[in-house]
Amino acid sequence: MSRLVDAHCHLDFSVFAADRAGVFERAREAGVESFLVPGTTRARWPDVVAMGAREDVAVCLGLHPCFMDAHDDLGDIAALSEWLDRHPEVVAIGECGLDARFADSWHAQWSLLEAQLRLARARRLPLVLHCVHANDVLARRLRQLAPPAGGLIHGFAGSPEQAMAFYRLGFVLGLGGATTYPRAQRLRRTVAALPDDGYVLETDSPDMPLAGHQGERNEPARVAEVCRIVAELREQTESRVAADSTATACRLFALD
Repeated sequence: MSRLVDAHCHLDFSVFAADRAGVFERAREAGVESFLVPGTTRARWPDVVAMGAREDVAVCLGLHPCFMDAHDDLGDIAALSEWLDRHPEVVAIGECGLDARFADSWHAQWSLLEAQLRLARARRLPLVLHCVHANDVLARRLRQLAPPAGGLIHGFAGSPEQAMAFYRLGFVLGLGGATTYPRAQRLRRTVAALPDDGYVLETDSPDMPLAGHQGERNEPARVAEVCRIVAELREQTESRVAADSTATACRLFALD
């Protein structure tokens, strides 16, 4: 089977500190050879960039909508621009986006996202977008702004129509643990209908556990299980899904 890429995993988080080497080794044994690690807060950027020293890790920097209390809007955006100047190895801006579960910070989320969208547009970098219960409004804004390098809608759980709206805007869909749950019928229909170049595989480690692993720490080795389920849903071989998803990740993030 072709090599696999975990296109979204938070391996900088402290929950991996005690056995990070083992996490990488288990991933390699499962055929996962490359990893995309996004930044979530300014305080985490140094650890994220340090992980990028590994040949098998590419990194992104951004400001996550679920950590609004940790952000200093104007100061962090200025700092993000400076970090991008100093670290040309950064392959995307993210993780950023919208999360409608946090209604009290909705307007602040929009303000922070807008600044990151414009930064991505100016620098022609792809975006890594977190989007929960906001697919339609986010797609509308992306259509207006037209980020030139597209990006990834991480942890996608929407309809086939929403998926194609993002795809037509140059965005691919991140498929992870949610696809492994039989009750996720709408998402599974979406997975089956996606173009071959319309998705990547991811874990969101340590979050988004797969079916049968609820309550456990997620890790990149389980991309292989995501690949198996996606292959079943698309009625394709695992090798085909691995090859297609890896090629899409390499194209989007300019990986070797």
